[in-house]
Amino acid sequence: MKITVDSKKGLITKFQIKVEKKFIDEKMLNKIEDLKKTVNLKGFRPGKVPGEVLKRQFGKAIYGEVIDSILKETSSKTIEEKKIRLATQPKIELKTFSEGKDLEYSMEITELPKINIKKIEDIKYKGYDVEVSKEETEKRLDQISKNQNNFEDKKDNETAQKGDMVIFDYKATVDKKDFEGNSGKNIQIILGRDLFIKGFDNQLINCKKNSEKKALVNLPENFPKKELANQKAEFYCKIINIKKAIPVVVNDEFAKTLGAKDLNDLKDIIKKQIKNEYKNTLDQITNSHILKSLEDFSNFEIPENLINQESELISQGLNEEEKKKEKNKNILLAKKRVKVGLILNEIGEQHNLKVTEEEIKKEIEKQIRSMPQQSKQLIEYYQKNPSAAAHLRGRIYEEKILNLIKSKAKSTNSILNTKEAEKIILEENKKSLLTEKDNKKPSISSKSSKKNIKKKKKINK
Repeated sequence: MKITVDSKKGLITKFQIKVEKKFIDEKMLNKIEDLKKTVNLKGFRPGKVPGEVLKRQFGKAIYGEVIDSILKETSSKTIEEKKIRLATQPKIELKTFSEGKDLEYSMEITELPKINIKKIEDIKYKGYDVEVSKEETEKRLDQISKNQNNFEDKKDNETAQKGDMVIFDYKATVDKKDFEGNSGKNIQIILGRDLFIKGFDNQLINCKKNSEKKALVNLPENFPKKELANQKAEFYCKIINIKKAIPVVVNDEFAKTLGAKDLNDLKDIIKKQIKNEYKNTLDQITNSHILKSLEDFSNFEIPENLINQESELISQGLNEEEKKKEKNKNILLAKKRVKVGLILNEIGEQHNLKVTEEEIKKEIEKQIRSMPQQSKQLIEYYQKNPSAAAHLRGRIYEEKILNLIKSKAKSTNSILNTKEAEKIILEENKKSLLTEKDNKKPSISSKSSKKNIKKKKKINK
């Protein structure tokens, strides 16, 4: 094999590679000998078909397989001998090839740049911890207990009030006409939550059991039948029953129904939940700031094809006019993303960080624990989608690199109460919203105290 450098410009090198006829012929003979052992031809005993007969009958197919094999072998050998770190798959173009002749082809490769990383210890970042007060824990406990309310029937002469459960049948019309999905049976709503259709609840206040009630509302903007969205609809309701809430007694027995040992244990669990909700979001902010600081951590040439690939990903979902309008912004964003990705990868390689199959397995198990009812679907999803597992591996790898950086970099740690944490999260949201269009990323959302524990659901410790 003869290798010559045809051209070199920046990170792109073009090689001319020549493979001698003798080497190809040897591969052909070996392939034919292997084929002899398995092929069955009429008129010949198994394993006794002459090589010339096989070559005559299958020569073109054998030659094609041999050339494919030689291209993989010689291109890999070239990359290995030249100690090239590929940024993308090489481009191979056949020049001359046919049976009985040398094989000549060109190979264009794009190398990863050499990156001189500064000391990780020079990075500065802010870390946060959160303290949760007793009052906030009690408030969340009160919210949970209210969501566990049982209901009992009201007397026939009692009217429905906010907080009551109303059970009813309905039939709706638009302009006095029926429409698909315009009726329902045994619908349950809790007055005051306004979860059925906006403005519907208030119109059932003061209704009585076995009475009829008419409600006039605008159908929601996301109504399945688009032509009916925002249209005025009349709901004719037959009130089946009215129930009032029975307040839950918050004690050790109540705590046990939610999977805690006792009430104090439940409070500890709730306190940890609140803390983790804030801490997880604040950690995202910290990681985001570290990634931002890496943009100026080193200067090097960025492979053009990686920028183009990333730009195409950013532009997904845009029409041609939008792509043209956003082209320069998307290329700039792509450069930043690729640059940070290359720096993270370099840090990972320098510190010999790896992601094991066991770590991937643990992460999938963690997802299953958070969605136990969808465990089968999750497992099948990762089994059938190798790209999903690869994405998960990449996320774990990035997390390990960021944890390494945080363990070595200079940090200023602040202990916040929840109001201070909320303020930082909201400020970060405002910044994110200003750049969301350019970055094509959702803003960091506050995961503060809106999570409720549904009836009979166990609390995770």
